Amino acid sequence: MKSWKVALLPALANTRLTVALDNGVGLKPHMGWSSWNVAQCNAASARYALATADKFISLGLKDLGYEYINIDDCWSTKSRDSSGRLVPDPAKWPNGIKAVTDRIHSMGLKFGLYGCAGDKTCAGYPGNEGHERGDVDQLVSWGVDFWKYDNCYTPCRQNPRPQTCTSPAGSTKTWYAPMRDAILGVQNTKKLHFNLCNWGRDEVWTWGASYGHSWRYVVIAHHQHPLPRLTDSRMSVDNWGDWASVERIGNAAAGIYQYSAPGGFNDLDMLYLGSSKLNTNQEKLHFGLWAITKSPLVLGLDLEKISNSTLDIIRNKGLIDINQDSLGKAATTFRPPGAPAPVNGKIYPYWAGPLSDGVVVGLCAGTSAGTYSVNFKDVPGLGGSGSYEWREMYTGQTGKGTSASFNIGLHDMRVIKVMKV
Repeated sequence: MKSWKVALLPALANTRLTVALDNGVGLKPHMGWSSWNVAQCNAASARYALATADKFISLGLKDLGYEYINIDDCWSTKSRDSSGRLVPDPAKWPNGIKAVTDRIHSMGLKFGLYGCAGDKTCAGYPGNEGHERGDVDQLVSWGVDFWKYDNCYTPCRQNPRPQTCTSPAGSTKTWYAPMRDAILGVQNTKKLHFNLCNWGRDEVWTWGASYGHSWRYVVIAHHQHPLPRLTDSRMSVDNWGDWASVERIGNAAAGIYQYSAPGGFNDLDMLYLGSSKLNTNQEKLHFGLWAITKSPLVLGLDLEKISNSTLDIIRNKGLIDINQDSLGKAATTFRPPGAPAPVNGKIYPYWAGPLSDGVVVGLCAGTSAGTYSVNFKDVPGLGGSGSYEWREMYTGQTGKGTSASFNIGLHDMRVIKVMKV
């Protein structure tokens, strides 16, 4: 997998492939929660789904736009029934999936499940290969709204197929297309959000909009399953959940910004807010950068144990509004006059992206604390003469003029919405 360099682009005009899976879903980056990082297989249950839905209400997250309660791997039994259908694990879903989905829908929220394009899921449960249409019919009958589709045990030149193939027998497009087509076959009766989780293979950002509504492009495992994995490019980096991963993924996001637009978005993977490996400043940059690059905002933590500082971050309405802006265009990096050159693998200080009513500017202290300033005439999408008014989303500071300046601590971030007066 190639290593992306920081993009320093002179303009913010997006180019985009035609959206083929156009079923009215994914017009904005999705927001919600995913179960895996909370308790791995043990979190794939009705108990966790309903408890999290209750927290979405009591913590005010639903009112801010968080809506998807997504259950990851291990929700089914280890084998299909005699008719070839998936079977929810009765110990985890004593009343079945539909009873949970109905309850979540009654709360004004949505429900998601996990599948895999191979013959097994990453944790060894039944995959969906060869069962695509029947499995989609099951999802529709249960009222499922979101379908995350993984890339384990897929066609491979190695025999038997390993969990993580280092020599695929074809392109991931080949085994993602049947599920897309099955979803299109029921689009008039149920609008499923299709999330491609192919680990960044085959440059998914260039074709993901023709197959799904969001795609995880990061070259890193989104799971740390208890099963052994073969070494490959996505596993040759540190485990996800630490500052090094925020740097690596944030840096890569700048290079493919143009592929995000209404109907399909680059998915930078789950938010690891609440991780013991991240301090508060790092959480703020993590959330802020995901927000301005229009990544889905999907929480991966136990909401029963969330700290007040992390709760403040995920409930930042200004940042959420920027992420959910109707224009749907992602921010990328720009280089003001006199600014240092980018360093590959590190988060560049200067970011900007268009909004429906202005421009968002991100200032990232990714490598050192200090004073970070921006002249608005240097920002793509602004420029020219005149005066501007601005508001910063973490501190609440406001101002008018032609520039703004902030003292920013190490690994912290300031996000400024700028509008021409």
